[in-house]
Amino acid sequence: MFDFKLVSISGTKFDGQVYEVTLPTKDGQIGVLAEHMPLVSVAVPGMVIVKKNARDTDNDCEYFAINGGAIDVADSSLRVLVDEAEQPDEINAAEVQRALERATKMKAEAKDEISLEHAQSLIDRSEVRLQVASLKRRHK
Repeated sequence: MFDFKLVSISGTKFDGQVYEVTLPTKDGQIGVLAEHMPLVSVAVPGMVIVKKNARDTDNDCEYFAINGGAIDVADSSLRVLVDEAEQPDEINAAEVQRALERATKMKAEAKDEISLEHAQSLIDRSEVRLQVASLKRRHK
C-alpha cells in the first residue's frame, strides 16, 4: 500500500492508501505499486484507475477522466496534479456526446495546424470522458 493523491484545480479528488494506480502517459499506460522507483512524468488525456486492494475487481476500482497533468512518484507516495479529474457520476454523457460532435465538425473544417490540433485535443478529451461515463452504466 502507498499514499495516492489526485488534485485538480477544483480540489482534491482522491487522497488515501491504495494498492495500485494506472495512469495515462505519453509513453502509454503505467501502473504504480508500492515501492515504485522515483518518477516524474507527464500525464496525457486518459483514464486513471485506482485499485484500493489487491483483490479488487474492475467493479471495485475508482475511475477518473483526466485531461493531462503532472505525475510525481517519490517516497512511497504518488501525486498527480491535473486541470480536471471527473468520476463517472460527474459526467453527463449526452452533453459530452454533443461536445464530441462539435469537435469532430471543427476538425473537419480546420484550415490550419493549430485549429486541427485544438479540435483533436477536444475530441480526445470527449472520448475519454465518454469512456469513463460508460463505466457508470456498467457498474450499476
